[in-house]
Amino acid sequence: MQPLIDHARSFGRRPEEFASLADGQSPQVLFITCSDSRVVPALITGARPGELFELRTAGNIVPPHVPGRPTSEAATVEYAVDVLGVSEIVVCGHSHCGAVGALVRGEDLTAVPAVRDWLAQAQRPSGTPGDDPTVADAVQNHVLAQLLRLRGYPCVERALTTGRVRLHGWYYEVHTGAVREHRAHTDTFEAL
Repeated sequence: MQPLIDHARSFGRRPEEFASLADGQSPQVLFITCSDSRVVPALITGARPGELFELRTAGNIVPPHVPGRPTSEAATVEYAVDVLGVSEIVVCGHSHCGAVGALVRGEDLTAVPAVRDWLAQAQRPSGTPGDDPTVADAVQNHVLAQLLRLRGYPCVERALTTGRVRLHGWYYEVHTGAVREHRAHTDTFEAL
């Protein structure tokens, strides 16, 4: 913890670099990804403060939109689209994902009931883990399922209909740093 504290102390000694952030935010991208500590959106994209609006959930799960049942995830998506006016939404899955791995392996999660119940919202992604610790196929299918779920959010549906927003599916390899994007015309994830 001490290295983090030391960095935080020195970080605050450069107020001139951050003064403009007090004027508000105008990110162009909503970046939805996993809570995994190995996935750092600003590091992956090179974004500076104020350039990404982030939503991080276990397994980068986008829960189904249910009218009358507000969730933090739904509020974040709605705020990004309708208030901030983001023009791009990225759902970024990652290799070696514990959540997706647990889903495809059908792991017993009774010891962690909140995790079990959260993951129950996700459809079991197609693909078998086999001996592949990256669970790449399953994660990529899971990303596509979350993009489909996003289309069920009224604000996203409206923005897609009017052409105000575009959706992107990314797959990040934690062991190489490589990022791949889903290409609809080939239905494959290819290098950016």
